[in-house]
Amino acid sequence: MAPSSEIYIESTDTDPAVRAQSALHHTQQRLQGRLATLTEVEPEAAEAGESVRAALTDFCAGELRRYLSAADRTLYATASGAAETRLLVRGLRTTGGMLDRDVDRLSTAGDAASATTLARAIEAVLRAHLAVERNVLLPALVGLPGADLPALVGDLDTLLAGGTLEDPAVVDVREIPHGRRHPRIFARFARLAPGESFTLVNNHDPKPLRREFQTAHPDAFTWEYVESGPERWQIRIGREAGADA
Repeated sequence: MAPSSEIYIESTDTDPAVRAQSALHHTQQRLQGRLATLTEVEPEAAEAGESVRAALTDFCAGELRRYLSAADRTLYATASGAAETRLLVRGLRTTGGMLDRDVDRLSTAGDAASATTLARAIEAVLRAHLAVERNVLLPALVGLPGADLPALVGDLDTLLAGGTLEDPAVVDVREIPHGRRHPRIFARFARLAPGESFTLVNNHDPKPLRREFQTAHPDAFTWEYVESGPERWQIRIGREAGADA
């Protein structure tokens, strides 16, 4: 029997995936709320105007950009390799690029009024962007083979807090419970750039894993046996040089 801490009712508040979506929604609301507060200020004096512009620039260049980067490295990286979510990620990366360019423009805005107008445009695009993440991407990730949404949101939070993610060259899953192995492996694959690889170490030939890769990442991965049992298997798994990251 599984430990009581791992028993939950799917699609309820006890479901880790539901809690992960709720946690990310809270992060998004905080981001939107802060930007909305900054854009509501109507500076009446030059000194106040400069303060508003500086606050908008600092927030967008700092916290907003940090969120966009973290989402790309975690949620988007995982979804980008699957056929059913690849186009969705391309769309999100397009709007993310628009936001990034507008943040650059914000830093060179000539006055507070121009900065506030541009920030309000950023706010509108961000609202739509986050809605797609929340209402389309997250549910898709819940059903994506190999994706572990709670772990992805945890990684995103780590990046937002200024931490770093481990990208080991060797992923040894022999001591990891079976139900947690594949998400760990897929998460590592998601952070590979085209042409990069890592070595998987397992205590059996992971044929089911290879079938999952063929389903989730057709023609986008490489699979090379380095060692084939009888007690240890090592497989070099890579992202094809021409595949989307």
